[in-house]
Amino acid sequence: MYKIIIEPTANPKVMKFVSDYTLIPGSLELDQTSDLSEIPLAQDLLKFPFVEKVFITANFVAIAKQDAVEWEHVIDGLKNVIAEGLTNNPRIFLQKKQEDFQVFAEMTPNPQVMKFVSQKPLLNGSLEVKDKSQAIDVPIAEALYNEYAFVKEIFISDNFVAVTLDATKQWHEVMVEVRAFMTEYLKAGGEISKIKPQKSENPVEKIINREYTDIEMKIADILNEYVAPAVESDGGKISLIEFDHETKTAKMLMQGACSGCPSSSATLKNGIQNLLKQFLPDVVENVEAVNA
Repeated sequence: MYKIIIEPTANPKVMKFVSDYTLIPGSLELDQTSDLSEIPLAQDLLKFPFVEKVFITANFVAIAKQDAVEWEHVIDGLKNVIAEGLTNNPRIFLQKKQEDFQVFAEMTPNPQVMKFVSQKPLLNGSLEVKDKSQAIDVPIAEALYNEYAFVKEIFISDNFVAVTLDATKQWHEVMVEVRAFMTEYLKAGGEISKIKPQKSENPVEKIINREYTDIEMKIADILNEYVAPAVESDGGKISLIEFDHETKTAKMLMQGACSGCPSSSATLKNGIQNLLKQFLPDVVENVEAVNA
């Protein structure tokens, strides 16, 4: 049976149950109205009438309960359900071993951005190249710009390269060709970058030269735990720049596929804003995007 560690969160209604391995590359937010047909663990948890929502992301499951129930009465039972569920079906994240080196192409919410995912880590952090003039010290970006005139922007993070096209091309015309180029470049051991990437945990450290306030730290922690895995799986990154206490507005930096994405506003308002309001009630009221 898997070992599960219980961790409290900033919201007393929500408790984290942390595993020792990655459960899913993105994230899931589930309730009684969700399609649970392929998620046995969520089915088991939502059988409990006091469980309002289940969040699954990275290496943990977070459960939101009703106020009428105290954690001390249910926490051990939930922990056992999660441990047994993962033992019976390590599920949610299942990765097949590949004998040959491959690069996978994945669509993102931004139709102009395609994410090319490598089997191996590329960077311990992230880099954003906005045009060819910035690619001199980033060999993989320079190679893409030299090979394809339609490449507009490049975002590199962890094990993927997100490429933004200009208006002259659509991905259905060039995806196969670019994926083959990326595969050969990485298979041959092509250099990724000559400069130090931004740290994954703080991609805006060059923008703000100050320490976060206590509230900003709480917001950043929630983003890193609940939002970052899903956003990064779509080829982007969203980070907190600052929190305006007067307007109760959290200002975000949007990078990669998130920058200019038609659905990014909906993601902010319907997803991140609602999540922050749930975890930090009466603190955060609005979320505002600031594109890099």
